[in-house]
Amino acid sequence: MTDRSDDVVDDSDYRKLQQEADRYRQAAQDALEQLDWCIGYLHGSRKGSIAAALGRNRAHIRKSLLHESEEPTPTTGG
Repeated sequence: MTDRSDDVVDDSDYRKLQQEADRYRQAAQDALEQLDWCIGYLHGSRKGSIAAALGRNRAHIRKSLLHESEEPTPTTGG
């Protein structure tokens, strides 16, 4: 027999974990926005090789860690 109070605690724990995951995802998105700005700035400052390397890192983060599609970097005009 399952105690109903255990189910309520489990649901509460799940919600807390989901909220924490959402906060981390938002922090990652904010960091990627800052990275986008840096890439654009470096590209505009004629530091294309550095901007390109950061763009590759950005694509890896989006694809491998966030499981999202790659978006054009600020240097590709997308």
